[in-house]
Amino acid sequence: MLRLDGVRLVHNPGTPTEVVALDHVDLEIPAGQFVTVVGSNGAGKSSLVGVVAGAHRPSRGRVLLDGRDVTRLPDHARAAAVARVFDDPLAGTAPELSLADNLALAGARGRRRRLLPAITRGRRAAMRDDLAMLGLGLERRLADPVALLSAGQRQSVTMLMAGLRQPRLLLLDEHLAALDPRTRDRVLDLTVRTHQRLGCASLMITHSMRHAIEVGDRLLVMARGGVVYDVAGQRKAALTPAGLVDIISGLGDAPSDRQLLAG
Repeated sequence: MLRLDGVRLVHNPGTPTEVVALDHVDLEIPAGQFVTVVGSNGAGKSSLVGVVAGAHRPSRGRVLLDGRDVTRLPDHARAAAVARVFDDPLAGTAPELSLADNLALAGARGRRRRLLPAITRGRRAAMRDDLAMLGLGLERRLADPVALLSAGQRQSVTMLMAGLRQPRLLLLDEHLAALDPRTRDRVLDLTVRTHQRLGCASLMITHSMRHAIEVGDRLLVMARGGVVYDVAGQRKAALTPAGLVDIISGLGDAPSDRQLLAG
């Protein structure tokens, strides 16, 4: 379970460029719940992910994971429990390393290691089985550098890697944004299946109103650094992309062109 208690994040405090990125955020996401988050540019979505992942330390408040206070733990110290998938398909991989090496590194995430883990024959066979489930033929490309894969293939591999250590929290930071519509739907389906298989809490930032409504159990709207709208169940299912855009606009925020085009 993820819990945020009164989290506030201020960039450049006490200077003319001070920015309040998060303002007294209280949030609880139980294990097994899939939450989507939308909001205009500057609403605080990426800052929320950064605080939860450990990339930013809150100016005030606490971040708890399964009851443990992780507020002061940096991102690498949370890596075994928190898996993050970025909007850039290359951000979650080592492009110059082979597909097999990337999977081996992902499996060792959160452990203290200096060298690349050895890949046994049995582990290589397991990698092929995992990759075969993606349906992309990548089980035949274990020796290929990840840089040779397409954006959709890389993001599919990144999703696979995210689940290898059985994380307790899955953070999806606009991970579909750089993909074409067909690939986007395939990776989204893989995302949902990964969440269901892990049974963990999942938080997905998206610019697509449709995805925010159709995917997951609960939907949050952020504005001015806070959660201003929180809906689930039948109320969430009854929303429409146009209605969700109206909610954001009614808060005084302008949806981005990308949000309007994505629907």
